[in-house]
Amino acid sequence: MKIARTVLMGLVAVLTAGAAHAAQLSGDAKASIPKDIQQLIVVDYRSMQASPAAMNLKQRIMPPELVRLETALKTSGLKVDRDTETLAFAAFRVGGTSANNTRTLGVAQGQFNTASIQANWVKQKTKPTVIRNYSVYPMGAAGMSVVFLNQTTMIFGDSAAVKAGLDCRDGLSSNILENTDMMGEMNIVDQRAIWSLLDQKGTQTMMRSVLGDAASLTDYDTVKNRMKSSRYTMDFANGIKFDMAVVMSDTMTAATAATLMKGMVLLKQSQGSQMEKAAMKETNIDSNSGTLQVSYAANDSQFSELLSSSLFQQVVR
Repeated sequence: MKIARTVLMGLVAVLTAGAAHAAQLSGDAKASIPKDIQQLIVVDYRSMQASPAAMNLKQRIMPPELVRLETALKTSGLKVDRDTETLAFAAFRVGGTSANNTRTLGVAQGQFNTASIQANWVKQKTKPTVIRNYSVYPMGAAGMSVVFLNQTTMIFGDSAAVKAGLDCRDGLSSNILENTDMMGEMNIVDQRAIWSLLDQKGTQTMMRSVLGDAASLTDYDTVKNRMKSSRYTMDFANGIKFDMAVVMSDTMTAATAATLMKGMVLLKQSQGSQMEKAAMKETNIDSNSGTLQVSYAANDSQFSELLSSSLFQQVVR
Protein backbone atom coordinates (compact mmCIF):
# COMPACT_ATOMS: atom_id res chain seq x y z
CA MET A 1 0.00 0.00 0.00
CA LYS A 2 1.24 3.50 -0.81
CA ILE A 3 1.42 4.84 2.72
CA ALA A 4 1.94 8.47 1.74
CA ARG A 5 -1.13 8.38 -0.48
CA THR A 6 -3.37 7.18 2.30
CA VAL A 7 -2.10 10.01 4.50
CA LEU A 8 -3.03 12.50 1.82
CA MET A 9 -6.38 10.81 1.23
CA GLY A 10 -7.15 11.54 4.85
CA LEU A 11 -6.16 15.17 4.37
CA VAL A 12 -8.55 15.48 1.44
CA ALA A 13 -11.30 13.96 3.56
CA VAL A 14 -10.68 16.70 6.09
CA LEU A 15 -11.47 19.34 3.48
CA THR A 16 -14.95 17.93 2.97
CA ALA A 17 -16.09 17.66 6.58
CA GLY A 18 -18.58 20.15 7.94
CA ALA A 19 -18.56 18.91 11.53
CA ALA A 20 -16.33 16.72 13.61
CA HIS A 21 -17.45 13.13 14.11
CA ALA A 22 -15.51 10.31 15.71
CA ALA A 23 -14.67 7.51 13.28
CA GLN A 24 -14.77 4.66 15.77
CA LEU A 25 -14.84 0.97 14.94
CA SER A 26 -17.36 -1.35 16.55
CA GLY A 27 -16.43 -4.52 18.41
CA ASP A 28 -17.50 -6.63 15.42
CA ALA A 29 -15.37 -4.55 13.08
CA LYS A 30 -12.28 -4.82 15.28
CA ALA A 31 -12.76 -8.56 15.74
CA SER A 32 -12.70 -9.08 11.95
CA ILE A 33 -9.42 -7.21 11.36
CA PRO A 34 -6.34 -9.48 11.39
CA LYS A 35 -3.73 -8.94 14.08
CA ASP A 36 -0.74 -8.44 11.77
CA ILE A 37 -1.78 -5.20 10.08
CA GLN A 38 0.62 -2.97 8.20
CA GLN A 39 -1.80 -0.05 8.10
CA LEU A 40 -5.32 0.72 9.21
CA ILE A 41 -7.01 3.87 7.94
CA VAL A 42 -10.48 4.93 9.13
CA VAL A 43 -12.51 7.86 7.78
CA ASP A 44 -15.88 9.48 8.36
CA TYR A 45 -17.19 8.46 4.95
CA ARG A 46 -20.42 10.43 5.14
CA SER A 47 -18.56 13.70 5.57
CA MET A 48 -16.22 12.83 2.72
CA GLN A 49 -19.17 12.48 0.34
CA ALA A 50 -20.22 16.10 0.87
CA SER A 51 -17.91 17.70 -1.72
CA PRO A 52 -17.78 16.55 -5.39
CA ALA A 53 -14.51 18.43 -5.89
CA ALA A 54 -12.88 16.70 -2.94
CA MET A 55 -14.14 13.31 -4.14
CA ASN A 56 -12.56 13.93 -7.54
CA LEU A 57 -9.32 14.91 -5.87
CA LYS A 58 -9.47 11.82 -3.69
CA GLN A 59 -9.49 9.67 -6.80
CA ARG A 60 -6.17 11.23 -7.85
CA ILE A 61 -4.37 10.15 -4.71
CA MET A 62 -6.03 6.93 -3.57
CA PRO A 63 -3.83 3.83 -3.98
CA PRO A 64 -5.07 1.56 -6.80
CA GLU A 65 -6.03 -1.27 -4.45
CA LEU A 66 -8.28 1.03 -2.41
CA VAL A 67 -9.86 2.44 -5.59
CA ARG A 68 -10.63 -1.11 -6.71
CA LEU A 69 -12.23 -1.99 -3.38
CA GLU A 70 -14.30 1.18 -3.16
CA THR A 71 -15.42 0.91 -6.80
CA ALA A 72 -16.54 -2.68 -6.28
CA LEU A 73 -18.51 -1.63 -3.22
CA LYS A 74 -20.22 1.24 -5.04
CA THR A 75 -21.18 -0.87 -8.05
CA SER A 76 -22.49 -3.77 -5.97
CA GLY A 77 -25.95 -2.29 -5.55
CA LEU A 78 -25.49 -1.87 -1.80
CA LYS A 79 -26.17 1.91 -1.86
CA VAL A 80 -22.92 2.50 -0.02
CA ASP A 81 -22.97 6.26 -0.64
CA ARG A 82 -26.28 6.55 1.20
CA ASP A 83 -25.92 4.00 3.98
CA THR A 84 -22.24 3.99 4.95
CA GLU A 85 -21.11 6.15 7.84
CA THR A 86 -17.58 4.88 8.50
CA LEU A 87 -15.23 3.22 6.05
CA ALA A 88 -12.00 1.47 7.01
CA PHE A 89 -9.25 -0.26 5.08
CA ALA A 90 -6.86 -2.68 6.76
CA ALA A 91 -3.71 -3.80 4.94
CA PHE A 92 -2.54 -6.96 6.69
CA ARG A 93 0.29 -9.41 6.19
CA VAL A 94 -0.31 -12.95 5.07
CA GLY A 95 1.93 -15.31 7.00
CA GLY A 96 2.82 -13.15 10.00
CA THR A 97 4.70 -9.92 10.65
CA SER A 98 7.81 -11.01 8.74
CA ALA A 99 5.89 -11.75 5.53
CA ASN A 100 6.12 -9.48 2.49
CA ASN A 101 2.70 -10.35 1.04
CA THR A 102 -0.24 -8.17 2.06
CA ARG A 103 -3.96 -8.21 1.47
CA THR A 104 -6.48 -5.45 2.02
CA LEU A 105 -9.78 -5.88 3.86
CA GLY A 106 -12.50 -3.26 3.76
CA VAL A 107 -14.93 -2.62 6.61
CA ALA A 108 -18.08 -0.52 6.24
CA GLN A 109 -20.27 0.61 9.12
CA GLY A 110 -23.68 2.22 8.83
CA GLN A 111 -27.36 1.32 8.80
CA PHE A 112 -27.88 -1.35 6.17
CA ASN A 113 -31.25 -2.80 5.14
CA THR A 114 -29.89 -6.32 4.97
CA ALA A 115 -33.27 -7.94 4.33
CA SER A 116 -33.89 -5.78 1.25
CA ILE A 117 -30.35 -6.24 -0.03
CA GLN A 118 -30.45 -10.01 0.34
CA ALA A 119 -33.91 -10.15 -1.28
CA ASN A 120 -32.48 -8.28 -4.26
CA TRP A 121 -29.63 -10.78 -4.49
CA VAL A 122 -32.15 -13.64 -4.49
CA LYS A 123 -34.13 -11.88 -7.23
CA GLN A 124 -30.97 -11.54 -9.33
CA LYS A 125 -30.14 -15.21 -8.64
CA THR A 126 -26.83 -14.21 -7.06
CA LYS A 127 -25.63 -17.26 -5.20
CA PRO A 128 -23.48 -16.91 -2.10
CA THR A 129 -20.55 -18.97 -0.95
CA VAL A 130 -21.25 -20.39 2.50
CA ILE A 131 -18.50 -20.17 5.12
CA ARG A 132 -19.74 -21.65 8.39
CA ASN A 133 -22.78 -19.46 9.27
CA TYR A 134 -21.93 -16.69 6.80
CA SER A 135 -23.26 -16.09 3.30
CA VAL A 136 -20.52 -14.43 1.26
CA TYR A 137 -21.83 -12.72 -1.88
CA PRO A 138 -19.87 -11.78 -5.01
CA MET A 139 -19.69 -8.06 -5.84
CA GLY A 140 -20.16 -7.88 -9.61
CA ALA A 141 -17.37 -8.92 -11.96
CA ALA A 142 -14.57 -7.35 -9.94
CA GLY A 143 -13.66 -10.55 -8.13
CA MET A 144 -14.63 -8.98 -4.82
CA SER A 145 -16.90 -10.43 -2.14
CA VAL A 146 -18.98 -8.98 0.68
CA VAL A 147 -20.55 -10.39 3.83
CA PHE A 148 -22.72 -8.78 6.49
CA LEU A 149 -21.66 -9.40 10.06
CA ASN A 150 -24.92 -7.76 11.20
CA GLN A 151 -27.16 -4.88 10.11
CA THR A 152 -24.52 -2.27 10.93
CA THR A 153 -21.25 -3.87 9.78
CA MET A 154 -20.03 -5.53 6.59
CA ILE A 155 -16.59 -6.62 5.43
CA PHE A 156 -15.48 -6.83 1.81
CA GLY A 157 -12.46 -7.57 -0.36
CA ASP A 158 -11.11 -10.48 -2.36
CA SER A 159 -12.28 -13.90 -1.22
CA ALA A 160 -9.08 -14.66 0.72
CA ALA A 161 -9.22 -11.35 2.61
CA VAL A 162 -12.89 -11.85 3.52
CA LYS A 163 -12.24 -15.40 4.73
CA ALA A 164 -9.34 -14.12 6.82
CA GLY A 165 -11.67 -11.54 8.38
CA LEU A 166 -14.30 -14.15 9.19
CA ASP A 167 -11.70 -16.49 10.69
CA CYS A 168 -10.53 -13.65 12.92
CA ARG A 169 -14.05 -12.87 14.06
CA ASP A 170 -14.72 -16.51 14.91
CA GLY A 171 -11.50 -16.89 16.87
CA LEU A 172 -9.85 -19.23 14.36
CA SER A 173 -6.99 -16.76 13.92
CA SER A 174 -5.73 -13.74 15.83
CA ASN A 175 -7.38 -10.34 15.40
CA ILE A 176 -6.32 -6.78 16.13
CA LEU A 177 -7.87 -6.93 19.61
CA GLU A 178 -4.92 -9.18 20.51
CA ASN A 179 -2.40 -6.64 19.18
CA THR A 180 -1.84 -4.68 22.38
CA ASP A 181 0.47 -2.12 20.75
CA MET A 182 -2.01 -1.25 18.01
CA MET A 183 -4.97 -1.20 20.39
CA GLY A 184 -3.06 1.20 22.63
CA GLU A 185 -2.43 3.48 19.66
CA MET A 186 -6.06 3.20 18.56
CA ASN A 187 -7.31 4.38 21.94
CA ILE A 188 -5.31 7.57 21.45
CA VAL A 189 -6.73 8.47 18.02
CA ASP A 190 -10.17 6.95 17.47
CA GLN A 191 -12.05 10.00 18.71
CA ARG A 192 -10.97 11.81 15.53
CA ALA A 193 -12.83 11.90 12.24
CA ILE A 194 -9.84 10.66 10.24
CA TRP A 195 -7.06 8.54 11.68
CA SER A 196 -4.56 5.89 10.74
CA LEU A 197 -2.21 3.42 12.41
CA LEU A 198 0.93 1.87 10.92
CA ASP A 199 3.08 -0.97 12.23
CA GLN A 200 6.87 -1.01 12.17
CA LYS A 201 7.31 -1.94 8.52
CA GLY A 202 4.55 0.41 7.41
CA THR A 203 6.16 3.20 9.42
CA GLN A 204 9.55 2.53 7.82
CA THR A 205 8.00 2.72 4.34
CA MET A 206 6.16 5.93 5.14
CA MET A 207 9.17 7.63 6.73
CA ARG A 208 11.45 6.76 3.82
CA SER A 209 8.92 8.37 1.45
CA VAL A 210 8.56 11.47 3.62
CA LEU A 211 12.30 11.94 4.15
CA GLY A 212 13.22 11.55 0.49
CA ASP A 213 16.91 12.31 -0.03
CA ALA A 214 17.45 12.59 3.71
CA ALA A 215 16.72 8.84 3.98
CA SER A 216 20.03 8.13 2.24
CA LEU A 217 21.95 9.56 5.18
CA THR A 218 23.88 7.10 7.37
CA ASP A 219 21.81 7.97 10.44
CA TYR A 220 18.59 6.79 8.80
CA ASP A 221 19.50 3.08 8.86
CA THR A 222 20.03 3.29 12.61
CA VAL A 223 16.78 5.19 13.11
CA LYS A 224 14.77 2.92 10.80
CA ASN A 225 15.46 -0.21 12.79
CA ARG A 226 14.27 1.46 15.98
CA MET A 227 10.90 2.60 14.69
CA LYS A 228 8.06 0.77 16.44
CA SER A 229 4.82 2.20 15.03
CA SER A 230 3.14 5.44 14.01
CA ARG A 231 -0.21 7.16 13.90
CA TYR A 232 -1.71 10.26 12.33
CA THR A 233 -4.88 12.27 12.81
CA MET A 234 -6.64 15.24 11.19
CA ASP A 235 -8.48 18.11 12.79
CA PHE A 236 -10.48 20.74 10.94
CA ALA A 237 -12.11 22.87 13.64
CA ASN A 238 -10.02 25.88 12.61
CA GLY A 239 -8.57 25.37 9.15
CA ILE A 240 -6.59 22.16 8.70
CA LYS A 241 -4.31 20.48 11.21
CA PHE A 242 -2.36 17.30 10.63
CA ASP A 243 -0.57 15.53 13.49
CA MET A 244 1.71 12.53 13.17
CA ALA A 245 3.50 10.62 15.92
CA VAL A 246 6.22 8.03 15.28
CA VAL A 247 6.98 5.83 18.27
CA MET A 248 10.68 5.00 18.62
CA SER A 249 12.46 2.52 20.86
CA ASP A 250 14.20 5.24 22.90
CA THR A 251 14.49 8.98 23.48
CA MET A 252 17.81 9.35 21.65
CA THR A 253 16.49 7.73 18.47
CA ALA A 254 13.44 9.99 18.48
CA ALA A 255 15.71 13.03 18.76
CA THR A 256 17.86 11.75 15.87
CA ALA A 257 14.76 11.20 13.73
CA ALA A 258 13.59 14.73 14.52
CA THR A 259 16.98 16.04 13.35
CA LEU A 260 16.64 14.11 10.07
CA MET A 261 13.13 15.50 9.55
CA LYS A 262 14.30 19.03 10.23
CA GLY A 263 17.06 18.51 7.67
CA MET A 264 14.46 17.49 5.09
CA VAL A 265 12.39 20.59 5.88
CA LEU A 266 15.44 22.87 5.49
CA LEU A 267 16.18 21.22 2.13
CA LYS A 268 12.64 21.90 0.92
CA GLN A 269 12.80 25.46 2.20
CA SER A 270 15.91 26.10 0.13
CA GLN A 271 14.79 24.37 -3.06
CA GLY A 272 11.01 24.58 -3.18
CA SER A 273 8.63 27.18 -4.57
CA GLN A 274 7.51 30.09 -2.45
CA MET A 275 4.31 28.24 -1.57
CA GLU A 276 6.23 25.08 -0.63
CA LYS A 277 8.65 27.10 1.47
CA ALA A 278 5.69 28.63 3.29
CA ALA A 279 4.24 25.14 3.89
CA MET A 280 7.53 23.97 5.39
CA LYS A 281 7.53 26.94 7.75
CA GLU A 282 4.15 25.76 9.04
CA THR A 283 5.54 22.28 9.75
CA ASN A 284 6.64 21.76 13.35
CA ILE A 285 8.94 18.89 14.31
CA ASP A 286 9.88 17.82 17.82
CA SER A 287 10.52 14.73 19.95
CA ASN A 288 9.22 13.84 23.38
CA SER A 289 9.59 10.70 25.51
CA GLY A 290 10.75 8.55 22.62
CA THR A 291 8.18 9.83 20.12
CA LEU A 292 8.84 11.89 17.00
CA GLN A 293 6.08 14.48 16.62
CA VAL A 294 5.23 16.25 13.35
CA SER A 295 2.41 18.76 12.89
CA TYR A 296 1.24 20.91 10.01
CA ALA A 297 -1.43 23.60 10.06
CA ALA A 298 -2.89 25.76 7.30
CA ASN A 299 -6.12 27.35 6.21
CA ASP A 300 -8.19 25.73 3.45
CA SER A 301 -6.82 28.04 0.74
CA GLN A 302 -3.18 27.40 1.62
CA PHE A 303 -3.70 23.66 1.63
CA SER A 304 -5.49 23.73 -1.74
CA GLU A 305 -2.45 25.48 -3.23
CA LEU A 306 -0.14 22.87 -1.75
CA LEU A 307 -2.09 20.08 -3.46
CA SER A 308 -1.19 21.54 -6.88
CA SER A 309 2.51 21.85 -6.12
CA SER A 310 5.43 19.72 -7.34
CA LEU A 311 6.05 18.78 -3.70
CA PHE A 312 2.60 17.18 -3.55
CA GLN A 313 3.22 15.31 -6.81
CA GLN A 314 6.51 13.98 -5.46
CA VAL A 315 4.91 12.66 -2.28
CA VAL A 316 2.00 10.84 -3.99
CA ARG A 317 4.02 9.40 -6.84
